[in-house]
Amino acid sequence: MCQPILVAYTTRYGSTEEVAQVIAATLRDAGFVAEALPATSVQSLEHYDAVILGTALYMGFLHHDAKEFLRHHHDALQHRPVAFFALGPIYAEDKDWIGAKDQARKELAKFPWFIPVAQEIFGGKFDPGKLGFPFKFVPPLRNMPASDVRDWDAIHAWVNQHVLPAFQEAHIYA
Repeated sequence: MCQPILVAYTTRYGSTEEVAQVIAATLRDAGFVAEALPATSVQSLEHYDAVILGTALYMGFLHHDAKEFLRHHHDALQHRPVAFFALGPIYAEDKDWIGAKDQARKELAKFPWFIPVAQEIFGGKFDPGKLGFPFKFVPPLRNMPASDVRDWDAIHAWVNQHVLPAFQEAHIYA
């Protein structure tokens, strides 16, 4: 029996956690053992054969906890396949998707050793009612309409068509 796949996530408002839970459920539906945990609660990767790290892009930057996860687990992440996803655009406009991909690329370039076997940007969710400090005091943000452009079919497809084959190619799950 294989060790589980970890879906580690960072989240500020819960949207990335929801995606991580769906990814873990998709892995379980495919017959694998998988668990989704906040990245900050992961002390060791020794009990995992593979990792999926999920985060969001906030104002063009990876969540602080995602960067800390990469730093803290630097050595362990180099010895197992890792996939990466980020939630980015909160509206379905092409320019936002291009910008999110560029932002993610720049942020991940700060970790040149980190080479995911599968990587994707998904649409995000925005709820002005959940804004925290200091953002709740920025009138343009408070006045933006709520949105949710997460594409659940695309998330399932990414896991099944990209992540699992990459993990299998790495001889983790033959």
